[in-house]
Amino acid sequence: MDWSIGTFDWSLLATIFFGALSGYVASRILGGEGFGLLGNIVVGVIGGYLGSWIVRVAKIPLMPGFFGTLISSVGGAIILLFFIELIKSMQRTNSSRRKR
Repeated sequence: MDWSIGTFDWSLLATIFFGALSGYVASRILGGEGFGLLGNIVVGVIGGYLGSWIVRVAKIPLMPGFFGTLISSVGGAIILLFFIELIKSMQRTNSSRRKR
C-alpha cells in the first residue's frame, strides 16, 4: 500500500500512531499506566514487529486492515512487556541475593 501524498511519507506517521496506540493498550491490559507517549511508541513499534512476525510464522489468520494490524501489534506488545517484566523480576531477585 502506498501511503505517500506528495513528498510526505505517511507510513512513518501510521507506524508512530499504531505504536503509541498498541503500547498504551498493551500496558493497560497488563494493569499498568502506560510509559508516556515516547515509551508507548517504542513498546508498540517493537511489539508490532514482533506480533506481525509471530502471526506470519504461526500462520494465524487475522482480518486485514486496521483491526488485524492493531490486534497483532497489541499482542506483540503484550509479549514484549511480559518479557521486560520477567527480566526485571530476575534482576530484582539476583540483586536481593547479593545483599545477603
